[in-house]
Amino acid sequence: MLGEYRIEGRRASEIAASVERGVGTGALEPGEHLPPMRELAGLLGVNPNTVAAAYRTLRERGVIETDGRRGSRVRPRPATTARGSLRVEAPPGVRDVSRGNPDPALLPPLGDALAEAARRYAARPGLYGEAPLDPDFARLARAAFDADGVPAGPVGVASGSLDAVERVLAVHLRPGDAVAVEDPGWGSLLDLVPALGLRPVPVAVDDDGPLAEEVERALVRDGARAVIVTDRAQNPTGACVSAERAAALRRILAARPGVLLVEDDHGHGIVDRPLHPLAGATDHWALVRSVAKAYGPDLRIAAFTGDPETVDRVLGRQRLGPGWVSRLLQQAVVHLWTTGAVDPEAVAASYGERRDGLVAALARRGVEAHGRGGMNVWVPVADETGAVARLLAAGWAVAPGARFRLATPPAVRLTVSDLAPRDLAPLADAVAAAAGPAPARTYG
Repeated sequence: MLGEYRIEGRRASEIAASVERGVGTGALEPGEHLPPMRELAGLLGVNPNTVAAAYRTLRERGVIETDGRRGSRVRPRPATTARGSLRVEAPPGVRDVSRGNPDPALLPPLGDALAEAARRYAARPGLYGEAPLDPDFARLARAAFDADGVPAGPVGVASGSLDAVERVLAVHLRPGDAVAVEDPGWGSLLDLVPALGLRPVPVAVDDDGPLAEEVERALVRDGARAVIVTDRAQNPTGACVSAERAAALRRILAARPGVLLVEDDHGHGIVDRPLHPLAGATDHWALVRSVAKAYGPDLRIAAFTGDPETVDRVLGRQRLGPGWVSRLLQQAVVHLWTTGAVDPEAVAASYGERRDGLVAALARRGVEAHGRGGMNVWVPVADETGAVARLLAAGWAVAPGARFRLATPPAVRLTVSDLAPRDLAPLADAVAAAAGPAPARTYG
């Protein structure tokens, strides 16, 4: 079962450390099964409860996973290996369309907003013991949620979308729980779920969002206790949940009120498609909105709302960690919101012109591509490694689809933020030559 590697230790911490050393050195390979707890306890001469505690620690750290009667095994993909490392570095002279960053020209200047926050701070410095949420930030965020039909609920603030999602998952789930995730989906989220000791269950996606039958399968067959959905401008496919798909998903979720629902409105502020929230279909839910794409990634601010119990749990746990998200940054965002620093329609039109133009150019060359909202285009390919290499040789660095996939076929992701209209035809030519005509199919 373990080949030549011998697990050592008398205490739970020592046993867990021994397994981690084996994984780190490669002596314990991904997918390799660990001995049953009683068997290992006999080999080490310790109580089975000691081994159980070691295995529990390893699950919580994302080193191993437990698969029912099949026992415990080293995670097929160690949680310490970030999908972000699966990237192509663009050498000099190569155009980089892989990064997923917004167009800096569409981001507002922050000088006035930060100066206003500093002015307010000079008049009344923020100190310990004050409310963690700026009242103007909470009021404006809640008003925006109301305008988009998001059910009533208290507001919280986190350091970006991923921080909010992690906190919501952590207050409701336990290591070993299954979570339905979009496939393809956001690479950082696909890393986060197993890092929390949770088991990702892939759900196929088309242009209208997660497939309803796939979500139902994940809940019924795979026992998923949570579902994570991207409402608009899904990364990497650009999918936007349609009204019809939202209705179907709400019916499925309403039949299972105990499921945790987490929504990421990834396209807020950069898309012109309406939001069709699923929030409220289950007892526990949260909807998250980051300012990163519209106002700047380095602001590290995300507003979220949800049912009172979920928000209260998240804010309570937050108080025991960082305490609060900088009120200076909250006030800077308030200034950006109230002064209309970003015109969402203009931003959406700018990204849409480039995104739709590239999708259309690829279609004219017989290449299937997807991108309904946001700044990314997803292109299925027959040979992902070969396509990435051929595009690099042609002067274009693209993101390998492996960063975003669990079980779906190979593809590449292209970000349109840095493209000008004159770039679309040359890029489409290069993609067509690298990928070849693809038969019509969904990327699920």
